[in-house]
Amino acid sequence: MKPARLAVLAIALVAGGGAALLISGEDRPVVQPAAIVPPPVVPMTDVLVAAAELPMGQNIQAPDLRWQPWPNEAVTSGYITRTNSPRGMEEVVGSIARSSFLAGEPIRPQKLARSDGGFMAAILPAGMRAVAITIDAIGSSTAGGFILPNDHVDVLRTYRDEESSRGSAEVQVSETLLQDVRVLAIGQILQEKNGNTVATGQTATLALTPAQAETVTLAQKVGQLSLSLRSLVDSGRAGEPILEGRPETALTVVRFGVAKQQSRR
Repeated sequence: MKPARLAVLAIALVAGGGAALLISGEDRPVVQPAAIVPPPVVPMTDVLVAAAELPMGQNIQAPDLRWQPWPNEAVTSGYITRTNSPRGMEEVVGSIARSSFLAGEPIRPQKLARSDGGFMAAILPAGMRAVAITIDAIGSSTAGGFILPNDHVDVLRTYRDEESSRGSAEVQVSETLLQDVRVLAIGQILQEKNGNTVATGQTATLALTPAQAETVTLAQKVGQLSLSLRSLVDSGRAGEPILEGRPETALTVVRFGVAKQQSRR
């Protein structure tokens, strides 16, 4: 090998060794491990909740309930807690659900009732009466069958006007007896099940005041009753009989081609 090449090779080796020496002598930065911040501890309280979906009228048993941790800030005075009621589960067993519960929903005493009788008496609001009326099973007098339990309806009566029907014409009169009445059940169905949107039955059970119950019972004897479904926006107002003091309206009766105004009463 030529002396010149040997000189170049020697210089390269010296330069490389010097560079390696310089690199090895530098202080390498020390990587600090990331600090692990523990999550904040949220105070929890055991709250009695529904272990599964509970329909209205359900007789609640022990498997239907469970204790579930609940944030203290979200606990209200209406919840049953293990701290305040250690025997809360045993006390609730045997009650009847006055309204439905979702799975995991806290159990509240306001939505429960204890009754040795039937569930209808347990879910009926205080001061109200459950009255069943006969309806058309095919839905011609029940909004096409689309009236479900917990809907609000108007009760209409259709009857024969005896005074106006003395002639040759048959005069039928329809009038609204009650407004904004809650439907408790259709037939034996107390609530919508499995996503069904149509309920049919031979009877509709209504929640009525004692005065309304008398009105409806008498109206069934002298005419046919129909239900008119109300909008959800219009529901929530207590219905009262509207026969007394009702404005007098007229009905047009045609006899032998001649129209004549007749009183509806």
